[in-house]
Amino acid sequence: MSTPMAPTAEQPHVDLRLGTTEVRLLGTAHVSRVSAEAVAREIASGEYDEVAIELCANRHRGIVEPHALERMDLFEVIRAGKVPMITAMLAMAAFQQRIAEQFGIEPGAEMRAAIDGARERGLTLHLIDRDIGTTLRRVYRNVPWYRRLYLFSGLFASIVVDDEIPESEIEALKEGDLLESTFAQFATTEQRIYQPLIDERDQYMAARLLDIAESKPRRVLAVVGAGHLKGLRQYLEQGLPARAERLRELDTVPSGSAWLKHLPTLLVLLFVLGFVVGFLRSPALGWSLVAQWVFITGGLAALGTLLAGGHILTILSAFLGAPFTTLHPAIGIGMVTAPVEAWIRKPTVADFKALRKDTTSLRGWRHNRVARTFLVFFLSSLGAASGTYIAGFRIIQQVFH
Repeated sequence: MSTPMAPTAEQPHVDLRLGTTEVRLLGTAHVSRVSAEAVAREIASGEYDEVAIELCANRHRGIVEPHALERMDLFEVIRAGKVPMITAMLAMAAFQQRIAEQFGIEPGAEMRAAIDGARERGLTLHLIDRDIGTTLRRVYRNVPWYRRLYLFSGLFASIVVDDEIPESEIEALKEGDLLESTFAQFATTEQRIYQPLIDERDQYMAARLLDIAESKPRRVLAVVGAGHLKGLRQYLEQGLPARAERLRELDTVPSGSAWLKHLPTLLVLLFVLGFVVGFLRSPALGWSLVAQWVFITGGLAALGTLLAGGHILTILSAFLGAPFTTLHPAIGIGMVTAPVEAWIRKPTVADFKALRKDTTSLRGWRHNRVARTFLVFFLSSLGAASGTYIAGFRIIQQVFH
């Protein structure tokens, strides 16, 4: 049920009454100084008891602790297998920075205004969005396996290209936040991406707001991307049955199809069988197949490392290591090349401090020692994966033709 509240300055908004709690959903634009000013003005009006924002704990920490990356243990990140996630986070933050620079505003200005306003007035601040890592993993799981490489390679390429954002994309960017903006070229046309990226987050934030509304009567300002207003209003008005169970479900990353888990192992066994059959036919054929495997997997992994700006010894480690790591489904060549690069070219404090700025361009990725380590991980892994399929199917073709 809608309820009248203090007017806001031409910002899209929805006023709702949830039981005895009044909620204003204030829609903000991702690239608008006006939105940041409107958020500050709303909180300063004194109309609200609490503030809810479209951030998770990790993204909130990125705003209030901008120097947290400087304390990152690079080797621990590699060991824990967090390189892909942090690389994706850095790439998206770089995309956000490029947008902000193009429009002359501070990245996340509207959320910072909400955080600062709530702190200054002593208001409780609620972080109502789902963890960004969970959202990215659910997007990944929701996309068919054969499209994942295309999606994330295209995403990464579009982020590090230095061109300005085309005018045709500006309006779409204004509707969303960092996540929607980054995936703007896919989100509206790909239902498999739209579902976890937007609709599930609408449900998640609605459930969190309903929980907040139930605890005691109050007035709550919820600052969200304008693109979420319609979905949030729908879920808040119709309610979410079994809310706690649905929240747990939305916070869980699906395990994926059982057969996909075993696909890498099955392919490796098939390729090894190809070697065995080749040697049984003739030693010359067997050694020819081995040579093809070494030079294709190692060569493409080394090429990826070279393109990332890796050290000559890192390139060599990629060439020597890829033929072996590609035959072990649980170990990727990035687990070899990234530590080698970080050990040879040890990142400095200055590299960590400049990380956010440097990752706004491909040149910066290759120049910054931290970012370059991540890029080496990504591109050497991409090269080795490509080499696995190219070499593997060449072997199968020659042996089982």
